[in-house]
Amino acid sequence: MRYVRFEKSGESRFGILEGERISSLSGAPWRVHELSGETFDLGQVRLLAPVQPGNIFCVGLNYRDHAKEVGSELPEEPSIFLKGTNSLLEPGGMVRIPNWAGRVDYEGELAVVIGKVCRNVSEKDVPAMIFGMACLNDITARELQKKDSILIRSKSFDTFCPIGPWIVDAGDADGRSIVTRLNGQIVQSANTDMMIFSVPRLVSYISRFATLQPGDVIATGTPAGIGPLKTGDQVEVEIEGLGLLKNTCVADHS
Repeated sequence: MRYVRFEKSGESRFGILEGERISSLSGAPWRVHELSGETFDLGQVRLLAPVQPGNIFCVGLNYRDHAKEVGSELPEEPSIFLKGTNSLLEPGGMVRIPNWAGRVDYEGELAVVIGKVCRNVSEKDVPAMIFGMACLNDITARELQKKDSILIRSKSFDTFCPIGPWIVDAGDADGRSIVTRLNGQIVQSANTDMMIFSVPRLVSYISRFATLQPGDVIATGTPAGIGPLKTGDQVEVEIEGLGLLKNTCVADHS
């Protein structure tokens, strides 16, 4: 099932998308909710980021080919950092490229959305804690990443976390193709089986130090092929069974 968050008449709502029709929900789908009885055509609404997380946890160097391309040793345990929630961007939204920040890169990733409160959860119990998955683009100011001792600034510019276009609640992360396109050309092509640390490992690991809340997002890392974005570029992240996330880049002179 595909869950969306959308804006209609200035109001933000959640809904279930079936074909081109949205059935509105009374609340967030990972909490107690019911159908409101209202339905809308997809073309009548504006899709928003499908989740409003309390935290966005990100995983660095979780694909062997990406670690190789940046010249890093394979990590012995997951490398976790936070991306500010201010960076969230809706599908179809404009990625603002700061004119002073230097190179800005795309990073196509699979995102996991937490469905239940979990703390110190075992790997075998992780599937019951996950609500669903979505496409995510972990956009990064690469030169600032190299300059700073921590990753917050380089990862957390406004609009640097496109996610969506919806959340899919079926299946698991294993064996899904992940492709990033820049202006229609494939620049990243991998499979989630190429991850160093699996989704159950990542969720269990993070839950050892942070209580995960419903709606929290875990971005599971990017494969090889990262590269720069510029004004006018169109970037797409497509993951098998999860849909296609598309955004356009514009200049930010502020």
